[in-house]
Amino acid sequence: MSRSAAPPRPYHHGNLRQALLEAAMGMLADTPASQLSLREVARAAQVSHTAPYHYFTDRQGLIRAVGVEAMRRLLQAQCTAAQAQDAPRERLLALGHAYVRFAANEPHAFALVFDPQYCQPGAPTEDMAPLIADNEALLADCVQLAQLAGVLPSGDPGAVATALWGTVHGLAQLVMAGHVPLQQAEAALGALLPPPVHPQ
Repeated sequence: MSRSAAPPRPYHHGNLRQALLEAAMGMLADTPASQLSLREVARAAQVSHTAPYHYFTDRQGLIRAVGVEAMRRLLQAQCTAAQAQDAPRERLLALGHAYVRFAANEPHAFALVFDPQYCQPGAPTEDMAPLIADNEALLADCVQLAQLAGVLPSGDPGAVATALWGTVHGLAQLVMAGHVPLQQAEAALGALLPPPVHPQ
């Protein structure tokens, strides 16, 4: 008795788009975004090679969406770290540590967040814009609290925030490139924000 061909298996993911993003993020652990392909991501997600086209018109669309997911995770890492601290100095340090650690642990994802091909400076996509705004607001809040506590000098909080971001981002890049060990970068952040000295 002959067997008829088995019907195609339905997708086993409750959220196919998120499953594809998860698969792509997993691949970024070892593979730069420039080497990702729709077919390889589909294989990693254990779905057919045509499945990604339900959500992404092409490879560029997939990578752009992965960049948004990477930014979401970077923001979440910073939020979690900052919220675990109460004192303004420790909160600001935790924010910087989370930023540098993400770059150290997820270098390809971190690089994608700042790749101008997928996130044009000054013109983020509709999905990326609110994440950037939330990240800026988180840094601004930490800076203002640190200024009130005397941890940072007074002055334009926006300028102070930009200076801190530039410093922390530079450390993150040095760690990613292997020029500075992660522990040394974290020590540098502590030196940048020494505890305030209170008169006896």
